[in-house]
Amino acid sequence: MKTLKKIVMGLTLVFAGALFMAFALPQDKKMGGPWEIPAKYKDMKNSMKDDAGSLKIGKMLYTKHCKSCHGGKGEADGPKAGSMKTAIRSFKSAEFQAQSDGVLYYQSFVGRDEMPNYEKKVLDDEDRWSIINYLRTLK
Repeated sequence: MKTLKKIVMGLTLVFAGALFMAFALPQDKKMGGPWEIPAKYKDMKNSMKDDAGSLKIGKMLYTKHCKSCHGGKGEADGPKAGSMKTAIRSFKSAEFQAQSDGVLYYQSFVGRDEMPNYEKKVLDDEDRWSIINYLRTLK
């Protein structure tokens, strides 16, 4: 009788695990298309030096506004990332880091689709550039 209970319990656990894998884990996500960056942002220059003060502010603001989706190290593994329909790209990628500061500014604060607009959440331009400086450290 104990053997039968163990078998039933084992099969129940396997079945529950299969259901979890099928429904709880993120499914294949679509990649977002190319960004259309307005010309004024492509050549925009960062007005903040990437000194310790700027990086400290950038990290603090990143933690507040970005970490929930992008993760603590910018690896697209934040707690909200799994609920997104579109895949989030890693900030560590060479493709991401090769973009100009102005392009990162546009993507980060104007946004599109599931990437929200942060222009009314991060008001100060120096704070915005500090976040960009911090993103550069996530290589």
